Amino acid sequence: MSIKVLHKFLLFGFCLLFSTLVFSQNNKQKELETRRQELRREIQKINELRAENKSKEKSQLSLIEDFNYKISVLDNLIKVTNQQANLLTREINNNQKKITNLREELEQLKEAYAGMIVKSYKSKNQQSRIMFLLSSNDFKQAYKRLQYIKQYSDHQREQGETIKAKTQELQQINTDLLKQKGAKKQLIAENKVVQKSLEGERKQHRTLMASIRSNLSRYTAQIKKKQREARKIDAEIDRIIKAAIAKSNKKAGRAASSSSFALTAEEKVLASNFLSNKGKLPWPVEKGYVKVGYGTQPSPIDKSLTIRSNGVRIATEKAAKVRAVFNGEVIGVVVMKNINPFVIVKHGNYITYYKNLSKVYVKTGDKVKTKQDIGEVFTNPSSGEAILSFSISKESNTQNPASWIYKM
Repeated sequence: MSIKVLHKFLLFGFCLLFSTLVFSQNNKQKELETRRQELRREIQKINELRAENKSKEKSQLSLIEDFNYKISVLDNLIKVTNQQANLLTREINNNQKKITNLREELEQLKEAYAGMIVKSYKSKNQQSRIMFLLSSNDFKQAYKRLQYIKQYSDHQREQGETIKAKTQELQQINTDLLKQKGAKKQLIAENKVVQKSLEGERKQHRTLMASIRSNLSRYTAQIKKKQREARKIDAEIDRIIKAAIAKSNKKAGRAASSSSFALTAEEKVLASNFLSNKGKLPWPVEKGYVKVGYGTQPSPIDKSLTIRSNGVRIATEKAAKVRAVFNGEVIGVVVMKNINPFVIVKHGNYITYYKNLSKVYVKTGDKVKTKQDIGEVFTNPSSGEAILSFSISKESNTQNPASWIYKM
């Protein structure tokens, strides 16, 4: 392999690597911007619901949950914005390096082109092209000289086009660089505003926590009471699911002690469709945000207490309509003493739960469609809060709703 060919090969490899890097960075920047906008919308939803209930007296526990959630969202927004700014810094540095390299390359091209023009001019002065051809010893030599003149002329034109293209590329990179610097400046300015908001939220959080610590035992008792209520609901749900499983197995002629549903052909298709929509299911309310997530987590007030959440708690609008997240059959409308009603919907061997309702629009045995209204969320008259507790399970095994619901 000649040095010239090797040089071209290495140059091509470098360009390919650089293009791949730029494409990867652009994709990452788009992902970060999408995430940043999602977080901004989340903060907007929190602020709107806060403003709606501003005149109401919320419980200290509820306020702490609000502060904790907003602080976590603001923290994430700052992190994502910083990542964007850092990525832009790398892009700006890469572009500055490319501008430097292009300028050097352009200078070399211009020098080479100027040399060619001078050589061509001298050549024309020394002897005309016609004389250059007529002085050939034979036709073959004349033909070769003609080809040389043509190639030299083509090379001049190519060099001119290359210089023009490189100049345009340099101008475009400079334009992009100015845009990137502007975008970075805007991100930094926005981040300062978010950081100021975060400091305000943390200050209020600290003040509230200081008030709570002075009477911690009372709030701990409230948390324990809520956990007992949650366990009572979970026990009732478990009883209903086991009864539904036993019923399906009895109908199919299988052992009633089986821990899984005996599905009909139609139910198998429904379960398969439910699974294929994982991550794409609609929210059970039209507007809202997740106030408490899924899983075992420390209490926001007393870190020595562990809270077990089999689903998510969604803060939504007053009297918000509650929707089925997928086609299915209502297998339970539960009303318990001192606990607001809840609805259980079966989707093959998957089940969704809609708790803390004030009104129920369906009854056991009803077939429901995706996004069909099945009830209305309970709105606390004293605090103005409307919180939907939503869960998903496969048979009796709970699932994280955030893995199933679109952008939860």
